[in-house]
Amino acid sequence: MLYLTRLGFILASLALIVGVALVGGLRQGLLALLGIGFGAVLQGARFGFTTGWRNYIERRDAQGIWAQMLLLVLAAAFTLPLIADSGGELVGAIAPLTISLVLGAFLFGAAMQLADGCGSGTLYKAGAGAPISFAVLPTFAIGSFLGASHQPGWIALGGLPAIDLNTSLGWPTALLITVLGCAAVSWLVARGARRHQNEHKSPPAKWEMRWWMGALLLAVLYAIHMIVAGQPWGIVYGIGLWGAKVFSALGWSPVGDAFWGVAPHAQRLAEPVLADVTSVTNFGLILGAMAASRWNHPANFKSPNSRTLWVGAIAGLVMGYSARMAFGCNVGAFLGGIASASIHGWVWFALAFAGSILGVRIRRRVNP
Repeated sequence: MLYLTRLGFILASLALIVGVALVGGLRQGLLALLGIGFGAVLQGARFGFTTGWRNYIERRDAQGIWAQMLLLVLAAAFTLPLIADSGGELVGAIAPLTISLVLGAFLFGAAMQLADGCGSGTLYKAGAGAPISFAVLPTFAIGSFLGASHQPGWIALGGLPAIDLNTSLGWPTALLITVLGCAAVSWLVARGARRHQNEHKSPPAKWEMRWWMGALLLAVLYAIHMIVAGQPWGIVYGIGLWGAKVFSALGWSPVGDAFWGVAPHAQRLAEPVLADVTSVTNFGLILGAMAASRWNHPANFKSPNSRTLWVGAIAGLVMGYSARMAFGCNVGAFLGGIASASIHGWVWFALAFAGSILGVRIRRRVNP
């Protein structure tokens, strides 16, 4: 029976890749394949951005954050030279330092702890069958759709222009600054972990290789995605597009909308969903996580109570909306921004982590 299950997932993956390639072309088929890889690695390594932060906030287990810093360094090392030498064919995740970035990142960080997953976490856990993700994902799509529609107004509140270190300083210097920044974060969390161990007379956290293998494999997939798609790996745009397509099917018109009514978003809305880069990768991610969670045995999740589901649904709405305010989630803004040597990625990280501290405290009250 197990072999039949595995064969089924292999055939389903091939069907998705071929089907997407027939509709959207070879590049889209390759992106579907990469999405399957992302999902399999995220689920197989249980590489959760949200979990890594919460582990440190609650018990000063630094491994998740260390692995994320390794991912950032490797992704930057792989892609910064490619972007610099591409002649404009490859673009990084660059965004301005706006008021909306500060507010949105903080709200996202708090909400993702209540939803038990960020953008990528929600998708891979939905593929794995986590019940809460089925409450979070629909409202995430609604929030992302609405947040995108309001994004121009949020940006108009003002701020500072984007700071792209790769363009202004060159990729070697930009990479060095990225490495130093990640090293500084790693040192700070290590110091906090040691202090916690000394105060509580507790042993160091058990070393888990899954974090490090996950970081390495995700960095390789990230670099390949950059080459194939011409842009960093993203999550939120695709989910928001799904929400926009649903509302459009229900009679909503994008005409006059400050975001969905203008290029290139109006074109994305009119095209088949399989023509969208982010959507195709997201579909593959869900399938990859589904296959990884059932490759050896079915995944086992606790059934959440109704209050947890309601809180998750509300948190999903906030996550989707705030991600558009902040130019992305943990993948698009945190990973993509820092790996592109854009200062907004570091600002996003600082504010989202602060929000996560609040979110963890609220989570304890919701799920005592």
